[in-house]
Amino acid sequence: MRFSGKRAVVTGGASGIGRATALRLADEGAEVWIGDIDETGGRELAADSGGRIRFQRCDVMRASDIESLIAAADDAGGVDVLFNNAGAGGSRARIDEIEPDEWDRTQSLLLRSVALGIRYAAPLMTKRGGGAIVNTASIAAFQSGAAPIAYSAAKAGVLHLTHVAAAELAQHGIRVNAVCPGFIATNIFTSSLGIEGEARDAANAGIAKMAAGAQPIQRTGTSDDIAAAVAYLASDDAGFVTGTHILVDGGMLIGPRHSWDPNVPSMFDALAGVTQ
Repeated sequence: MRFSGKRAVVTGGASGIGRATALRLADEGAEVWIGDIDETGGRELAADSGGRIRFQRCDVMRASDIESLIAAADDAGGVDVLFNNAGAGGSRARIDEIEPDEWDRTQSLLLRSVALGIRYAAPLMTKRGGGAIVNTASIAAFQSGAAPIAYSAAKAGVLHLTHVAAAELAQHGIRVNAVCPGFIATNIFTSSLGIEGEARDAANAGIAKMAAGAQPIQRTGTSDDIAAAVAYLASDDAGFVTGTHILVDGGMLIGPRHSWDPNVPSMFDALAGVTQ
């Protein structure tokens, strides 16, 4: 019960990674406030939680919604943990095709919202003598090809925001870290493509199968994998950890495929074959 007596705020908490993390924190003793634009999913989760989870509609594109959600938890006794998680795929346009408003919307959804979450939580955590903030970044922050360019740039921004915010807030006892998911079995990919219903389920199954073979750990990542990492970073077990990130990607960024797949020859294998 690492979070007994503590209050946590989770944005994007009605589904996927946010939902799994809200449940994990609640199972470990926290009172959890979740915010989401999915009112049906959010209210159902809260109703099924036995009072451990509370829901408030929150559109992270609106600064006032973020401030109101965090203030609600503070009014109940203070904010100890913030998980800035809400997001979506954003624009899929290439850099030579994207429109300015598409770029701005993606950055607002994925980067500005995180900055504002930190901005509104930090003064409240300072009054309590400290707290823990965890931000959702992505493997797309490290390399091209993992996501569209606007998404990737925003997540790289989240990663660096995590570093500089940790530096600024350390004096107040506030730790700031990030979690960087790889391919995780959620609806983010199909939602960004506008795929719904049975087609979404079929597409998700295909994505899961593809993802399982895309990294050294031969299974699909789950929301629970991310929730476990977030719970660690938010807990006192990580009390000496700030300004950094955890990759939860099944080893996807270990190196090129030949470094871990024995069926793929390396450049050195190819050169050896030529010289023999």
